[in-house]
Amino acid sequence: MDCHPEVWGRPRYEIYGDYDHSHLHTSGPMQHTQQPIVTGTSVIAVKFKDGVVIAADNLASYGSLARFTDVKRLRKFNSQSVIGFGGDVSDMQYLDRTLGSLDTNENYSNSDQPLHARNLHTYLSKVMYARRSKFDPLWNAILVAGLDGEDMPFLASVDLLGTKFSSPTLATGFGAHLAVPILRRTVPDEEAVQQTTKDQAVELVKESMKVLFYRDARSLDNYSIAVITKESGVELKENEKLENQSWAFADQIRGYGTQVN
Repeated sequence: MDCHPEVWGRPRYEIYGDYDHSHLHTSGPMQHTQQPIVTGTSVIAVKFKDGVVIAADNLASYGSLARFTDVKRLRKFNSQSVIGFGGDVSDMQYLDRTLGSLDTNENYSNSDQPLHARNLHTYLSKVMYARRSKFDPLWNAILVAGLDGEDMPFLASVDLLGTKFSSPTLATGFGAHLAVPILRRTVPDEEAVQQTTKDQAVELVKESMKVLFYRDARSLDNYSIAVITKESGVELKENEKLENQSWAFADQIRGYGTQVN
């Protein structure tokens, strides 16, 4: 084998001839992703008086095919933040590597103030807007949950255009239509956040995940859930299962198909 690292694994040139690089050359223009291919669906989150609860299922769909059933779409960033990704999985992996590099740089810096959730949300919004301005967007909808610089609950979203939005309850994908109304019945505004406990918020998110499993064709009953508080930091569980979920009620439904009476 050749001794140069850049050609390790290739036969020696003097024996087999020069390596053919022609397959690496194309004459066409550079192309950007026109649409997401393998995608994750909803991410939902709600604030409570001491922190934030965020959840996302573990399915990545290839079109209408439930292709990958163990894709974790919640990412922990230090002890104060969790990022939930909806949309294209490859772009999610790119952002995950970017955030990993950012975390490494922060760990080697001399700053005494770690990046909190508000900083992270601002950073991601700049990244998304920069890629959108190059007409090469990252096809993701992102929720950032955690604590801000004053250790107060923080929850905000950013989309592929770099548009930012903050609310006590947020969701991406079909969750914006199916889960947010459920969440807002209990937590309609910031005032209600102060009346909501951790247990209430967790049960609210679990109920929303159950509704999404039944109503969203691109969802799964395996999901990840994280609770972020000042006292406990990030409590992330990545292999949760919906309890008591069953399609047994389906035979009781009337008005569809052959059962009309």
